[in-house]
Amino acid sequence: MPTLTKLYTMEEASQHNTKDDCWVVIDGKVYDVTPYLDEHPGGDDVVLAATGKDATDDFEDAGHSKSAKELMQNFCIGELDTSAPIIPELEIASKKETANYSRNLMDWTKQYWAVPVAIVGISVVAGFIYLRKK
Repeated sequence: MPTLTKLYTMEEASQHNTKDDCWVVIDGKVYDVTPYLDEHPGGDDVVLAATGKDATDDFEDAGHSKSAKELMQNFCIGELDTSAPIIPELEIASKKETANYSRNLMDWTKQYWAVPVAIVGISVVAGFIYLRKK
């Protein structure tokens, strides 16, 4: 069934993530909430934190009233295009960074190998001195 509203991808919606241009995606619909940011009871930072992702869970967890849900319809500008690929969630560390970290660790251990060897050597010498005094 064709839709009468404009379709937006998650990538398009995620580009609108500032106080001057703020879109959120809730329940498959895209909302331009820029004019409402200053009036939002929870503050604009709460809304800005929900940009760039599906904010349905955040919206539902906040326990919005029926009147808030009705007010939200005024800001609907379209629907989320579900046929477009969804941008992945941000990763804590990419594989490239992990490989780079591993390489840096190996370089560091090659450079400072003398420190653990010296600690072991001093421990062995201290152990022999302790045993000779017995």
